[in-house]
Amino acid sequence: MSVAREHWGSRLGFIMASAGSAVGLGNVWKFPYMAGENGGGAFLIIYLGCVVFFGLSLVIAELLIGRMAQSNPVGAFRTLGGRGWPAVGAMGVLTAFIILSFYIVVAGWTLAYILFMGENTFGGVDIEQSTKIFTSFIASPVQPLVYAAIFTVLMVGVVLGGVASGIERASKWLMPLLFVLLIVLAIRAVTLPGAGEGVDFYLMPDWSRVTASTWGGAISQAFFSLSLGMGAMLTYGSYMSREQNLPRDASLVVGLDTLVALLAGLVILPAVFSAGMEPSAGAGLTFMTLPTVFAEMPAGEIFGLAFFILLAIAALTSAVSLLEVVVSYLVDDKGLSRFAAAAGTGIVIFIIAIPISLSQGIWKENTIAGMTFLDFADFVTAHVMMPVGGLLIALFVGWRLGPRAVEALKSHPEQHLPLAGLWLFVLRFLAPAGIAWILVQGFFE
Repeated sequence: MSVAREHWGSRLGFIMASAGSAVGLGNVWKFPYMAGENGGGAFLIIYLGCVVFFGLSLVIAELLIGRMAQSNPVGAFRTLGGRGWPAVGAMGVLTAFIILSFYIVVAGWTLAYILFMGENTFGGVDIEQSTKIFTSFIASPVQPLVYAAIFTVLMVGVVLGGVASGIERASKWLMPLLFVLLIVLAIRAVTLPGAGEGVDFYLMPDWSRVTASTWGGAISQAFFSLSLGMGAMLTYGSYMSREQNLPRDASLVVGLDTLVALLAGLVILPAVFSAGMEPSAGAGLTFMTLPTVFAEMPAGEIFGLAFFILLAIAALTSAVSLLEVVVSYLVDDKGLSRFAAAAGTGIVIFIIAIPISLSQGIWKENTIAGMTFLDFADFVTAHVMMPVGGLLIALFVGWRLGPRAVEALKSHPEQHLPLAGLWLFVLRFLAPAGIAWILVQGFFE
């Protein structure tokens, strides 16, 4: 028995939800420290190039597959591609599942830090003490899992509401709040004493620090921050109406996502320089360095609290889209109810998250290829599965669908798409070549 597919209640709802999917920890947590490790402005330029030349074309392609098939990733490739192609959709579902298994752990850290900031835990604390607080917290076998469980319940609760009443409604509230917080924090950061050096570092490229890993990091960051290759955009596209102008709305989503990443850099890097700290502190920049930066600001506890609320919101909107990928597949292809699919997936993901969380503490010595479970899951998804998924999507739309995709892109038969030829050219040649080259460079650096 077929069930009528849900659709977005409004164009604004789709844009907010899709931007929420794209805007996540990749923008606010990962992007600033990646820029800090890779020469600031140089990484920024390479990242923007990846977004413009690969990212936008692939976002349009992925949304289009979903809208054409009105189905989950596996069903969409089965309907449009036939034999063999459903494996691409299955990889997207698996990618979303694996990402969630470590995403809820890191997202749980953001919830804990909201509490820490509210209690002024970092008042009068130096970087060494801040680092000890963080490492002690994530090494705990229980505390991080409690916060991961709370985050999982929030995530499942939104998805249980469905597309329009759950995901869209939450996004309409959360995304404007995220932008307001981000803008306020960016203004505060760039007006700190000594922040100008951080702005220069962020906007002026240092090409001497660019390596092959910089390029690989930029493309993986573009994929991670745009939710590409994990089935999220495809799934959200399946809830679109044919009347929506897909290229225009996709451009808005990509623009909003990129704006958040740029603003996040302006929040974090000028603040770090103002405090005289190291911008290449890596993944710990957010959780070890920033709390001490906020502690030194006038009213820093308020801005610190606002920052981690912002980070939690970004994490939630992205996690919701990842869970929806799995839920959509289980509902469409396996006939599960939305409640069973969402709650069941949430429970399984949390169980898998337990060893991932413990790998930061008592299981730290248990590694895969020299990496902790969390680092390995992050590497496999961000550097392998998402780029490979994007490569296959580009080839599918560019060659398997071809001109058919251009026709399907139109919101009405008479619509003229002047850049359609360029879009197909990017999908057929530039994106596959670029992604393949960067993948090879990343492995043989």
